[in-house]
Amino acid sequence: MHIIFPKLEKYQRLILKKMDRKNEYHLHGYAWFETYVEAIKQLVYWYKDLESPSELDTLIYEVGVNEYVSDLRDGISMSQTEKFRLDEIGFEKFDLVRDFKVYDYNDKKRKISQLLSQGQKPSYGFKDEALNIVQEQFQKFTEDEIKPEAHEWHLKNDLIPDDVLDKMNGMGVSAIGIPEKYDGLAMTKEAMCVITEELSRGLLTAGSIGTRAEICGELINLGGTEQQKEKYLSKIAKGECLTAAVFTEPNTGSDLANLNTRAVKDGDDYIITGNKTWTTHGVRSDLFTVLARTGEPGYKGLSMFLVDKKRGTDDNLFPDDNMQGSEIEVLGYRGMREYEISLDGIRVSKDQLLGGVEGQGFKQLMETFEGARIQTAARAVGVSQSALDECLQYSIDRTQFGKKIIDFDRIAFKIAMMAVHTVTARSITMFSAKKKDEGIRCDIEAGMAKLLAARNAWMVADDSLQVHGGNGYALEYPISRILCDARILNIFEGAAEIQSLIVAKNLLKNEEK
Repeated sequence: MHIIFPKLEKYQRLILKKMDRKNEYHLHGYAWFETYVEAIKQLVYWYKDLESPSELDTLIYEVGVNEYVSDLRDGISMSQTEKFRLDEIGFEKFDLVRDFKVYDYNDKKRKISQLLSQGQKPSYGFKDEALNIVQEQFQKFTEDEIKPEAHEWHLKNDLIPDDVLDKMNGMGVSAIGIPEKYDGLAMTKEAMCVITEELSRGLLTAGSIGTRAEICGELINLGGTEQQKEKYLSKIAKGECLTAAVFTEPNTGSDLANLNTRAVKDGDDYIITGNKTWTTHGVRSDLFTVLARTGEPGYKGLSMFLVDKKRGTDDNLFPDDNMQGSEIEVLGYRGMREYEISLDGIRVSKDQLLGGVEGQGFKQLMETFEGARIQTAARAVGVSQSALDECLQYSIDRTQFGKKIIDFDRIAFKIAMMAVHTVTARSITMFSAKKKDEGIRCDIEAGMAKLLAARNAWMVADDSLQVHGGNGYALEYPISRILCDARILNIFEGAAEIQSLIVAKNLLKNEEK
C-alpha cells in the first residue's frame, strides 16, 4: 500500500464526522475530496502496474501524487473561483500540514517537459495487447482522416463529412458496445475509452459520434423489446441508422423530473407534443430517442420513445410532418450541430414505446448514464491530450529572446502539469471503465471520472492557449477550437455542480448501508 493511503483514509473518516450533510457546499466539497483521493490512488496503481516504467512515467507519478496531495491540504479547485478547503469545515491546519507534506518538485517538472520535448510519451499500461492494437489503429485514423481537416470543419461549422463517418463506422465506432448477435463488436468499456480518446484528440465531435450509438444502443439493448432490438441494433452497429438523444427541454436542463413533453395514448398510437433543446446531430439522424411524459408528475411518469425520422438537409432541416427546428449556434463542439426542436403532434406506434411499458423512461435512461459519463471522461482526456500536443509543439517551434519558449520555467512547468493532469484523468477514467466491464455498479466512479477529466481538460486547454500567447486567441490556431471544445465538457452529461452533488449523495448512501 502506498505510504499516503492510510493518511487519506484517515481524512476520509474524519470528513464524514465533521461535515454538515445538509450543507450544499460541504456536499460538493466532499465529492471533490473523494474524487481527489480516488485520482491519487489510480495514479499510484497506474504506475505500480507498469512492467517497466520509464523515467518520464516515474516523474509524472511523483509530481502527480505530490501536486494532488498539496491540493488536498491547501484547497481543491472546484472551479476557477471556488475552492474547497478542509480547514473550513473544522480540520486543524497544523494536522493538514503535518500529514500532507508537500515538496518542491520544480526540477522534476522541468525534466518532464524536457523528456516530452524529446518525443517521449507516458505509458498507457494496457494489460490487454488488443487495446494497444486498437489504439494504434485509431491513432493512425485520427492523424490521417480527422486532424488535417478538423479545424476547417470547425471554422466553417461543417458537419463531419459522410465519407469520414462511413470510414469511422467501417472501423466499428457505432458498433463498440452492441452485442455480436446484432452485428456489434461487443467490445469492453476500456476499448470504448481508448477509441473515444483517440478520436477526440483529433476533434471532440469525432469522439462523440460513438456517444450517440452508445446511449441509444444501450437504451435499446438494456430496455427494449426483442422486436425493437431486431429492428434497430444491427442498423445502428453498421452506421446505417444515426441516432440523436432528445431529452433536454428549454426550461428544465438537468431537472428531468419536470419534463413537459407529453405522449398521449390514441388508440394503438401515441401522439407526442413538446419542445426539446440541445439535440446533438438532430438533422442528420434517422432515429430520435424521445423522453416524454405519459403519466404522473415526476420521474415515474416518464417514458422513452423510439421515433423514426427522415434525414434533413441544409435546405430542409426537418422534413417530417409536425416537426420543426432550428440550429443553436455554439462556440465549439462543431461537426454535428445542435438544435432546438418542436414536436407538434408526432404520431408513433405503441410498438415504439421502449420496452413496451409506460413509466420506465427515467429508469431506462439511468441505466445508460454510467457508460455515457465514462465515455465523456474519455472524450475529455482526448481533448486534454490534444491541447497538450498543440502546446508542446508550439513551445518547441516558438522562440523568444534567443531561446525556445519551452526552456522558460513557467512554460516548462505548465507543460509538465498538463501531462500530469492528462495522465491522472486517464487513470481514473480507465479505472471506472474496468469496473463497468466487471459488471460492478460504478455510478460513483463514473461520476468522479467525468468530474475530474472535464475540469482537467479545461485547465490544460486554458494553459495551452496561454502558452500560445496572442496567437492562441487567433482563430487560425487549433488551440482556439480546442479551448471552446474543452469548455462544454463541464456542462454536458451532467454539469459539474450537478455531478458533484450526485457523487456526494451516492457516497453517503453507501456509507449508510
